Amino acid sequence: MSIIEVSDLRKSYGGRAAVDGVSFAVEEGEVFGILGPNGAGKTTTVECVEGLRVPDAGRVRVTGLDPVADHERVARVLGAQLQQSELQAKLTVREALQLYASFYPTPADWRPLAERLGLTEKLTTRFAKLSGGQKQRLFIALALIGNPRVVVLDELTTGLDPRARRDTWQLIEDIRAGGVTVLLVTHFMEEAQRLCDRIAVIDQGRVAALDTPDSLIRRSAGATVVSFTPSAPLDEGDLNALPELASLAHEEGRTTLSGTDETVNAVITLLARHRVTAHQLRVTDATLDDAFLDLTEVAV
Repeated sequence: MSIIEVSDLRKSYGGRAAVDGVSFAVEEGEVFGILGPNGAGKTTTVECVEGLRVPDAGRVRVTGLDPVADHERVARVLGAQLQQSELQAKLTVREALQLYASFYPTPADWRPLAERLGLTEKLTTRFAKLSGGQKQRLFIALALIGNPRVVVLDELTTGLDPRARRDTWQLIEDIRAGGVTVLLVTHFMEEAQRLCDRIAVIDQGRVAALDTPDSLIRRSAGATVVSFTPSAPLDEGDLNALPELASLAHEEGRTTLSGTDETVNAVITLLARHRVTAHQLRVTDATLDDAFLDLTEVAV
């Protein structure tokens, strides 16, 4: 049995469908990503999983439990870091950890948890004095303090500087290594590509695609991009006849093509046949950004 099951989930606000038939399943022990643009329905979806919103239709189960009807039992197995969270400004880190630990019958020991998340030296610091990265670490600790089997992290690194963001990514990897299933909501492509075992791309309230990051990238229209400045003009017909060609562009004397590895090999052969030198040749693989743009353009 999957640890999270969502089937044909629907939720509307004022007659507008925020979530329109979303379905996916999360397996125990994986980092499952929900990726999409702002307003795509990501947060509404996970709030239904957390039991914070009541679906209009569809079925949601967490460890076989209904998050609404069995909310108290679900709260014992699911921890959450919400998209927007605040604590009382004068509350210290120690007081917050002790308070949240008191909510659970068998909480984790907050002391090693604080040490693991780099909060030991901040235990007497008031919430208002913490940096953005330190606040995020604290919210992760509060999400984990109930010894959950599943943790939901919603837009965890929004607003963080690059160093703090990468430190937080390492924390997520550590959480998964500790046996906790992670449901990660994000709109950062690099974050999803690095951390997630599988990703559901949500656009306009629907699942546009669900697969591993590598598989989503391979499905991109141009999985490989090659660019160069030719020493002499190439015949446009020859370029357009290249196998698996997805796009072709010329700008300021530079030629850029996207396609597959077969396209790249054919370009090199074409250059050699016409004895044309490719200056400043660059070959790059597509990223999740490219796949995301393809998928959401199709979905629209």
